[in-house]
Amino acid sequence: MTGIEWTEVTWNPVTGCDRISSGCTNCYALSMAKRLKAMGAPKYQIDGDPRTSGPGFAITIHPAALDIPRRWRSTKVVFVNSMSDLFHARVPEAFIRDVFEVITATPQHTYQVLTKRSLRARRLAERLAWPSNLWMGVSVEDQDTLIRAEHLLEIPAAVRFLSCEPLLGPVDLTAVMRRQHNGIGWVIVGGESGPGARPVSPEWVRGLRDHCVTAGVPFFFKQWGGHTPKQNGRSLDGMVWDQFPVNPPATQLSDTRKAMGRES
Repeated sequence: MTGIEWTEVTWNPVTGCDRISSGCTNCYALSMAKRLKAMGAPKYQIDGDPRTSGPGFAITIHPAALDIPRRWRSTKVVFVNSMSDLFHARVPEAFIRDVFEVITATPQHTYQVLTKRSLRARRLAERLAWPSNLWMGVSVEDQDTLIRAEHLLEIPAAVRFLSCEPLLGPVDLTAVMRRQHNGIGWVIVGGESGPGARPVSPEWVRGLRDHCVTAGVPFFFKQWGGHTPKQNGRSLDGMVWDQFPVNPPATQLSDTRKAMGRES
């Protein structure tokens, strides 16, 4: 299980990454990799470039991890590579294809892939077979990174989603939502958490919520953030927004999680 509210389990056939934008400044995965290396975890023993990565956080593929989803007995919602980015330049295309083949072979599960390397994802898209149980998302932390959403709209995923976490500034989705025939199917928003967390403005969050409500796109507000993830709760204007894509395949999400929002 995982503490990430919008998924159920994580699966990491790749570990490690490099910072590429402001959303990476306080990367939780980088800090976690350092701790895991100190604990002797086998996946986290190769150090990344200290300028962009850190101890135990070099891009590393784990072929032995590919079979893990085949062994799960119950249906799951799976966040792929919570400790990496599947479309990092140093992840071989052949291994990305291997990951996709596992996803295709296990249609009982729903897989969520999230990347900041949207340009590479778009360039590889036509060479990959996109299974119907794969949701593809991009991180959009501010207006400067909204180009990732434009790349996403050119990827033939069954569900396309935006993760605006950590939200570091206002994001205007007007142009993206005008292209709704191409489909953004979900928007996740959250404030940053951990030491040195940068504050999120309620107006930034409301702006994204209002875009989603107007366009009829499910909206999920994960947290306000702070020193700890749960420090300031999840309520937005008296509601907890737990929307998910309508009738997603192979999920065990509760009726409450699927709701448009509930009173807090």
